[in-house]
Amino acid sequence: MKTLFSLEQLLSYIRQHSNFYCHQLQHLQQERLTLNDVPLTNVADYWAGSNDLSHWPVLTGNVDDALVFKTGGSTSQGKLAIYTYSEWQVMVSTFGQSLSSQLNDGDRVANLFFSGDLYASFLFIHDSLAHVGRSICEFPFTGHVELDVLADAIAQHRVNVLAGVPAQLLQLAAYLSQHGRVLCGIETLLYGGESLFAPQLAILTEVFPNARIASIGYASVDAGLIGATDRDCALGEHRVFEEHTLLEIVDELTGEVIEECDRTGQLVVTSLTRRLMPLVRYPVGDRACWREPGATPRRKFALKGRSAHSQRIRVGVLSLLTDEISEIVQRIANTDQWQLLIEQSGCKDILSVKWVPETQSKAIEPVHQALRDALVTHYPTIDGLSRAGQLDLRIVACAATELTLHPRSGKQLRVQDLRMYDVPLVEPA
Repeated sequence: MKTLFSLEQLLSYIRQHSNFYCHQLQHLQQERLTLNDVPLTNVADYWAGSNDLSHWPVLTGNVDDALVFKTGGSTSQGKLAIYTYSEWQVMVSTFGQSLSSQLNDGDRVANLFFSGDLYASFLFIHDSLAHVGRSICEFPFTGHVELDVLADAIAQHRVNVLAGVPAQLLQLAAYLSQHGRVLCGIETLLYGGESLFAPQLAILTEVFPNARIASIGYASVDAGLIGATDRDCALGEHRVFEEHTLLEIVDELTGEVIEECDRTGQLVVTSLTRRLMPLVRYPVGDRACWREPGATPRRKFALKGRSAHSQRIRVGVLSLLTDEISEIVQRIANTDQWQLLIEQSGCKDILSVKWVPETQSKAIEPVHQALRDALVTHYPTIDGLSRAGQLDLRIVACAATELTLHPRSGKQLRVQDLRMYDVPLVEPA
């Protein structure tokens, strides 16, 4: 069965078999279409009705020979992402081959990503490691292993590579620091699922002094393959999977496709390997800029934070959906004027929900507490991260003039990501 399609083949197929894309593309000519002819996908419209896989208009067929994963949101309301088995194998084999550049023969890799409740990351890395072009040994601990057990097992089994989300790696680093332990045998730290920031690097290098730190690659369960990592990539930089994914950086206001280097826009993905749940010009929610000219093979790009219009926001292991937050704020505070601010102090993320009370309202504190309680109830991970000292949730009443607007359009921004994404290349001297 064919697993890699041209843009023309993909568009022809989804026009016939996906009601969503049939409507999306109905005004376009049948032949000689370019990517620029196709409108950007409205993410909210794309996911509408996705809770009922039998009738979700995006899908091109029945969910029979397939894998089903959950993407983002709370346990009860996370959206579902679908892959046929052949699509999944194409993705993990391609990602595994790209990961070969970060590993060496003889590496002993601890897989610390998370599993369970339809979560994809552990299975994705596990399956990808099977396709690495190196002779390696995997230790599938998952992210749920107790830290004392993990630390002892790393030493006992001579594990020299740790792969996990930054929050999990930082928790292990904090445990080691508290117990006066240093793991000199760790040679490589591979992180994924969230960006790693400069203050966090210092914490990791204290207890892993001989470790080279690098991204494991850039993929998401909804969008699939996005970026590969090489030894010449600084933290936050990746290279395009050019045969499998068409990647664009688009001006968030004008929709103009950006080709020049170091100009930031929203990252847009078209997958050339997925037909059951197709994605064409799909904004992934991240901002990025090109690092190399357009003709460069496997062109390098750098992540620059979450898009101001992102539907999903990742803060460590926490995944938030803006439509869910909006419902909570409107229900409790009776306002649509709100904004999410993401900052960082050392290794702690600061998440501020700014909201505008009614002019004559004096009952601000009860609303603050109600908002906090509702958010923690909806996203229980907030409580655990707060107790671990990794997250500070703040509820902030403010004037409408204190909400940041887009500098050109004047539109209110839902998300302001003020974390510093420019981190230098981390390689041994």
